[in-house]
Formats: sequence, structure tokens, C-alpha cells
Amino acid sequence: MKTTRWCQSRWWGPFCGLIVGLNVLANPMAAAQSGNPLRRLLHADTARFGRILRAPDQYRVQIIYTQINRDAQNKPHFCSYTYGGQNLRRYFYPASTVKLPAAAVALEKLRSLRTQLDGHGLTSESPMRIDSAFAGQTRVDWDSTNTTLRPSIAHYVRKVLLVSDNDAYNRLYEFVGPGPLNAALQARGYRRVRLMHRLSVGDKEPGSRHTNPITFFADSSLKTPVYQQKAGFFAGAWPQLDLKGEKIGQGYMQDDKPIQEPLDFSTKNYISLADLQGVLRAIMFPESLPAKRRFQLAAADYQFLRQYMSMLPRESKAPRYDSLEYPDNYAKFLLAGSPAGPLPPGVRIFNKIGQAYGFLIDNAYIMDETRGVEFLLSAVIYTNADGILNDDQYEYDAIGFPFMRDLGQAVYQHELKRTRRNRPDLSQFKEAP
Repeated sequence: MKTTRWCQSRWWGPFCGLIVGLNVLANPMAAAQSGNPLRRLLHADTARFGRILRAPDQYRVQIIYTQINRDAQNKPHFCSYTYGGQNLRRYFYPASTVKLPAAAVALEKLRSLRTQLDGHGLTSESPMRIDSAFAGQTRVDWDSTNTTLRPSIAHYVRKVLLVSDNDAYNRLYEFVGPGPLNAALQARGYRRVRLMHRLSVGDKEPGSRHTNPITFFADSSLKTPVYQQKAGFFAGAWPQLDLKGEKIGQGYMQDDKPIQEPLDFSTKNYISLADLQGVLRAIMFPESLPAKRRFQLAAADYQFLRQYMSMLPRESKAPRYDSLEYPDNYAKFLLAGSPAGPLPPGVRIFNKIGQAYGFLIDNAYIMDETRGVEFLLSAVIYTNADGILNDDQYEYDAIGFPFMRDLGQAVYQHELKRTRRNRPDLSQFKEAP
């Protein structure tokens, strides 16, 4: 597999500095000598990673590992390494990982509306009513998991980040709208993005272009509206991306019937692994970005996102989650993936995972304040030995989760031994749930 590396003290954009690594991409011998720790870590442990290394095309592995080095002023400087260079432009289904950028853009839109309305009581906690205005849309008046018994943008973000709730993502999609959602991400420099449907409801055109009318209220009795958003329709063109391998598998199941041809993902969501890590980085380290690249969020918004990205389901008071159904590692694949259990002592993981169609993805910032460790790690693996999609016969437990766990552990152990000139002060991320 091809590898590359790029380093910078400021985050200029997805694959910034890739030119520096072109010789490595073009020359596998150079890659072997480039000092890429990912390559060393994977090839040093063939017992855990040998199966994956021997069949890179089958498993479609993509990895981006970003080291973080702090200067004397505690400012972060980044050095990124990739594994699976030939796959980095190859399609993978991002599944629930798209929920993190949607949450950021939803909070950004809400802050913009608040400014336009000069406040007037509109906040992320404002009670909402979601109506229906097109075939397939559903109405929402109540949310029994919220203390107000009403839905709100903040509560949908909580559910998205705590347990990857699909309906919560769909409501954020309806609030922002697919056109503005893609445009907002592209304006921040994320160009390898195509978010074009809701999740787990069979959403497709034309329904995916239509969004529900929404009203925000000043009170939980829904008597005093503060903002009304009409039903929307996105008439523009979806982002056109030059992707490889959008037809996947040998066949798929549809309505319990086998279809003997690959499943075409060209009408499904996509976001590159580099852009996923870029969004995560923008949330964790906004000060490292130029102003035009930052999400237009207040400090409280960033703190809110970080809190629920790292919070464990059992730590949440509203919504409440049963720890038997939602163990600590329920949505933490890297370092802690399956079987159910706790995270390693002292470790906090800020992340967003995805799981669908045989793909497992995790996009994580991992920190251990006691040991002075922090790094970004994003990875994709595809596990579908029979080549049939939608048959629920994927090797998640046998191959996917163990790979994610072992990869996270290998990088974490490497980070424990890595020499740092300055010990990081991570107190800004140590936020009590």
C-alpha cells in the first residue's frame, strides 16, 4: 500500500502539503524509507494486521494519523501520515460520520438566525415543531427524552453525538437543507463532500430535495413562535465528484430479492476521509484555522460539541441510556471497539463513527491528559466477504471491530513512547459532562 506524509503548523486545507509527498506516492521504495510510523506499526504486527495488509483491495483500508506537537506557547503543530494512498480517492459509504459536519452547520445556522433576529429568544434549546409538507415526511411535536418533552436542535445534536441517532440527523438535515449544507461545507474548504439524503428511511429524489416546515417557540407549550421556516426545496445540482469505485459488490438484496449487479452508490452520501478529519480538527482546534475556514460558532458551541462527542452514553442525564444496551465503547471503534467494555483508563475520545453496507469508519481525536498524549486518527475498513450488500452478512465482529481496536491501540502505544519537546496542556478539553 502506498503511504504519504505532510506536516504543517496551520491547517490550510484537506491534503495541504500533499505536493511534499508526491515523490513518496510515486515511489514505493521512498515510502518504505520515509519514516511513516503507520507503515512501521502495521507491518511490525502481522499477527493482527497481516490479513488486511495482504488484501488491500478487498478491505479498502484508508487511514490518516495526525501527530500533534505543541510549541512553548502550547499551540498545536500537525504532521499527518496516511496509509492506503491508492484508496484515498476511492469511494466509501460514510454512514453516520456525516452527522458531525451536519451538527456543526446546524449550530452555525442557528447562530446566524439568532443574529438576524437580534436574539428574540431563539437558542439551540428552543422548542420546535416539525411539520410535513411532502410525501414521506413525518411530523414531530414531542420528544420524551428531553426534559422539556419537546424537540430542539441542541437535543438532536446530543442524540447524534451520544448514540448516533439517525432520526436526529434527519431533523438536522431538514433544518439546514441539503443545498445550504453542502454549500456551507464547501465554503469552509471541504470540497470532497456530497450530502444528499436522510438516513435509514429510504430517502431518495425527489423527497431528498424537499425539507419540512419548522417552527421554533419561546415556550414548551408551543404558543409563542419566535421563528418559522417554510418547507424548502433544493433545485440545484448535487456536488459532482470524481470518485473511483462507486459501484460496489457483486450483488445486493432489494425487498428480499437478490439483484445480480453491483450496488451503485453515486446517488448516496460521501465525504472524504481527509475532509472528515478536517471537520473534526476544525471543531477541536479552530484557532489553528484562518478565519474563513472556521465554523462561525461561539466558544459555547464548540464546548457543547466537544462535550457530547466525548461523553459516554451512561454519563448523559437527558437523554438517558441504559449502559447494558449502550456500553462505554458503543460508538468508540478505535482503541476500544467490540466487545462491550470500558475505555482504557485515563483516555477520552472525541469522535464520530459510521457503520453501514460493510463499511466501518471512525474519526477521532484521542487524548490522555495524565500521560500527555493526543493525536487524530481516522480510518475506514470494508468487510463483506460474500460481495453481497444489504444481506446483513458483514464481518464487523470478526474483522472490522478488531482492526479498529488494534489500530487505535497500536497508535496509542506509539504515542506513549514518542518524544515530545513540550508536554501538551490539555486542560481545555477536560470538560466535565
